[in-house]
Amino acid sequence: MTNNVLTLICIIITLTICTSCSDELKIDTPAVTSAQPNILLIIADDMGLDATPGYDIGTEKPNMPQIESMIDNGLLFNNLWSYPTCTPTRSSILTGKYGFRTSVTQVGDELPTSELSLQKYLDNNNSDYSHAVIGKWHLSQDPTHPTNMGVGYYAGLLSGAVQSYTQWNLVENQASSTSTEYVTTKFTNLAIDWIEDQDSPWFLWLAYNAPHTPFHLPPLELHDRDNLPVDQASIDAEPLPYYLAMIESMDTEIGRLLASMSVEERENTVIIFIGDNGSPGQVVQEYNNRRAKGSVYQGGVNVPMIISGAGVSRQGDTEDALINTTDLFSTIADIAGIDNSDINDSKSLKPLLTNVVSPERDVVYTEIGSDSGGSDITIRNATHKYILFEDGTEALYNLEANPLENPNLLNANQLPLSATDSSILDDLLQKLDEIR
Repeated sequence: MTNNVLTLICIIITLTICTSCSDELKIDTPAVTSAQPNILLIIADDMGLDATPGYDIGTEKPNMPQIESMIDNGLLFNNLWSYPTCTPTRSSILTGKYGFRTSVTQVGDELPTSELSLQKYLDNNNSDYSHAVIGKWHLSQDPTHPTNMGVGYYAGLLSGAVQSYTQWNLVENQASSTSTEYVTTKFTNLAIDWIEDQDSPWFLWLAYNAPHTPFHLPPLELHDRDNLPVDQASIDAEPLPYYLAMIESMDTEIGRLLASMSVEERENTVIIFIGDNGSPGQVVQEYNNRRAKGSVYQGGVNVPMIISGAGVSRQGDTEDALINTTDLFSTIADIAGIDNSDINDSKSLKPLLTNVVSPERDVVYTEIGSDSGGSDITIRNATHKYILFEDGTEALYNLEANPLENPNLLNANQLPLSATDSSILDDLLQKLDEIR
């Protein structure tokens, strides 16, 4: 046998062995990791579309390289509706229910522990996910409340705000202590430590309280607005730059969190970034300051959401589907591998992450309660929005013609309605009756 023939035989044997090894390696772990990605939900407090890169409204934007990278490599949602304030928004995510079903419709309402939480739902369906909530809770002042709701690990801020970002009350697994560490940095450190301890797929709900008041100048290493004065008079006179600096500091800390993860872990993580309600009136841009946080107008309830990471093939794309914060319950459960995850008032938007598909919703709904027991309620379809205020007055807006909600088509000087507007109003009223 010639040397050439021997060489050829060796090459064939080697290729056969390598191909066999390669086939085995392909089966090894990627199928498992892709089926069970980690899930990171990041909630920014009081951050509306006007203060978020990627959205047309707002003349001054914060410098957010981390969020901008998520937008470039993920999917930006234009029509997510939250609640006008943080407590009911958080409740809607945790339960997948509208506020009136849980009696959580305004700040100060306490979520009953009898409600099925997203974390309990993951456990009940044997998802094998470890889970934690780190940061702002604001669903009860009881330090046992997160644990009683089924959260595996909790550390953060039970109340809605702090008096000082460097002097605040930290609750960690029911024990309370005073922290002097900058809140945004502390929450990030807690998140890094918790993730490092995980050896199974995980779901982390990371709720920053930034950029909620009090407006201030964050540590200089977290942003580039070094020229801002630090006296309270300057902050009160022009709070917007400080608000944006607080957002930029949060973005810096998000970057530190992501950098702490291995490449493999980060590539196997779905990241959902949202605002919990619109920007506060003191700093809101373009929207009327009485139509910002706390109102059912667009400036209060139309909030940012970007989803990127594992399994998100629509990259650098935008989505106009109507989404409610309740939908995050089913979406996260669906990503975690739970079949038939739609539950309560929640619909999974996971299919949108890979394909342009028909939207699940033709309307979205939200509300805000009052101390008197009444509420302002609102519903919209793709083009129009109807509001029923607590005092019985009504409004109808063509958002397609004017997204800033002007004029009210039900004002006397706008009547009678066109045939099209009248038909749409009838449909919205019918849908509202079906929901409530």
